[in-house]
Amino acid sequence: MNFVTEILVAALTAYLALTNQIADTIINILEPEVEEVEMDTTLEAESELGLISLPTKIKSKGLPDILLRSAAYQRASALSALDDRGVFVTDPTEALVNIFCTFTSPTTIRTTTGSGFFVHSDGVILTNAHVAQYFLLGSTDILGDAECIVRQGNPAVAKYQAELLYVPPTWIQENASLINVAAPTGTGERDYALLYISKSVDGSDLPEVFPALNVDSDLLPRSSTGSSVTAAGYPATALLRQGPSSDLLAVASPTQISELYTFGSNFADVFSIRGSAVGAEGSSGGPVVNKDVSAIGMIVTRGDDAIDGAGSLRAITTSYIHRTILEETGFSLARNVSGNIESRAQIFTDTVAPFMIDLLAKEIGN
Repeated sequence: MNFVTEILVAALTAYLALTNQIADTIINILEPEVEEVEMDTTLEAESELGLISLPTKIKSKGLPDILLRSAAYQRASALSALDDRGVFVTDPTEALVNIFCTFTSPTTIRTTTGSGFFVHSDGVILTNAHVAQYFLLGSTDILGDAECIVRQGNPAVAKYQAELLYVPPTWIQENASLINVAAPTGTGERDYALLYISKSVDGSDLPEVFPALNVDSDLLPRSSTGSSVTAAGYPATALLRQGPSSDLLAVASPTQISELYTFGSNFADVFSIRGSAVGAEGSSGGPVVNKDVSAIGMIVTRGDDAIDGAGSLRAITTSYIHRTILEETGFSLARNVSGNIESRAQIFTDTVAPFMIDLLAKEIGN
């Protein structure tokens, strides 16, 4: 077993190079000579296309191909039926969810909260990797008895249980060391994950159709700067001030795209939005939609309030998520959220998740 684990670790070590929603990560273990970078504040010169470059360690060459080489995973994805049943919602808060995790030990109770949104009517949710990482820990007792619940409504109430479908292994590898950091920062690189609803918390039948947002995976043009958009999320200001018993309300607020950034692709991988009522902790994972109410981005980090006003945020583009998940799995974002998701989730859990759980466990134990 140790031999197999060593092979898996060696394969995934090559998957290094992300500098995501937080800063330096497991790189301190695997490559101690790499210098730390303050990700949220470091901007480089503009690219050839006029986009501001954000620091990146991820290069396409050398990414692990474990899922690409898995015949079972590829077969499950190839059989996906792109059958977007139902009509996409026109109010982003209808597709919005609050992801609330509680870890109870004999001496402490630890809670985390984040946002997400349905991207397929079969119950697939797009959220942040820094939110979904707690679903990995749910299979252990490292932080105590774990419970992660998907909540909806105004105020948010517990409705569903969910399982992890996908999280980029490099995000965990690059950011595992920040699991205990109170206020981590980063650029949001590869800070995305997919969950799927497995059952309701009260044992009732699941909806035949979940209220999903349409996802626009087209490249965001340079002319998007200044465009009007709407951001949505479950800001956790009340929870942080008054405790876990506080109600969380779904908020959707109009705002504007203020700037576009790239991770070196010369495409718009990240964009900043001006301050709004959504701009607070807990809104990470929420959607940013255009005038057609199609998701063009997902909130990942705080923005620069000095430039864009209080409550400013940054979001990774859905086109960026589409390109990178295609690179990692061999299938588009649309294909990854449809079809035989349970089968793919199980393969991911069996082959890749143990490596990521081990990284997180070591960091929590330090």
